[in-house]
Amino acid sequence: MTASARREPPGALVVVATPIGNLADLSPRATEALATAGVICCEDTRHTGRLLEHAGVRAHRLLALHAHNEVEQVGTVLDLIAAGTQVALVSDAGTPVISDPGGRLVAAVVEAGFDVTVVPGPSAALVALAVSGLDVSRFRFEGFLPRKGTERRGRLAEVAAAPCPSVVFEAPNRVAKTLADLRDACGGERRVVVARELTKLHEEVWRGRVDEACERAAEKEPRGEHVLVVDGAPARSRPTSAEAREAILRLVTAGIDLRDATTAVEELLGIAHRVAYEAALGLRGAAGPGQTGG
Repeated sequence: MTASARREPPGALVVVATPIGNLADLSPRATEALATAGVICCEDTRHTGRLLEHAGVRAHRLLALHAHNEVEQVGTVLDLIAAGTQVALVSDAGTPVISDPGGRLVAAVVEAGFDVTVVPGPSAALVALAVSGLDVSRFRFEGFLPRKGTERRGRLAEVAAAPCPSVVFEAPNRVAKTLADLRDACGGERRVVVARELTKLHEEVWRGRVDEACERAAEKEPRGEHVLVVDGAPARSRPTSAEAREAILRLVTAGIDLRDATTAVEELLGIAHRVAYEAALGLRGAAGPGQTGG
């Protein structure tokens, strides 16, 4: 192969987390990744340009890649990587792809067989969880909820039923509405953490009940980007055999066949078939003629 025909080895995509507010949170490794990248894909070239200036990184080729043009830009980025270019992907704040553009690009780069690496760093979701004071050994990430309709109601119902805390992102002009919807779905007593402007000068973390959060949002117009951490649903205690037996007896007394009453209690109380069956066994003698069910 002649020198003119020799091809450069393919480049790679580097996903780089950037500060969510405090510029001092840009890590040395992130700075190095941005400095060595041939092209930086970013949501807003002006925003990223200011970040690079703060980090002392000389101007690079900045390629706008945001929610409205990501699909169209995928081919361009793949061509750059194939030609040997190291491409960095950033969002305006935090870790790209997580409720930010970049997911389609990463999937396409992986599908094409090129390398994808990550420089980890700030994440509003993780910061809010860490400061919440709730049990976050398990959690759900919801990001931005659907704006309206059955999809929104369904997601709210999932948050209400979840056994672990859920993380919800929200814009300031929609915080009051989302808190009201959470109150309707979860009940006013559910605990919630309302965090805004995380890592910034006016950072604020409020903890309390959902109904209190609604009153607070109504009194004072929310400002800044918000992260809500909604506590999980209270654990339901398992019904005891005595409670199952009592429930079956009430149905039998009302004239329901013992077998049907046992099946109904098993399903309604969510108890194991064995527990319901053993509870029913103790009632066979109490069931009148025609009530044993066989």
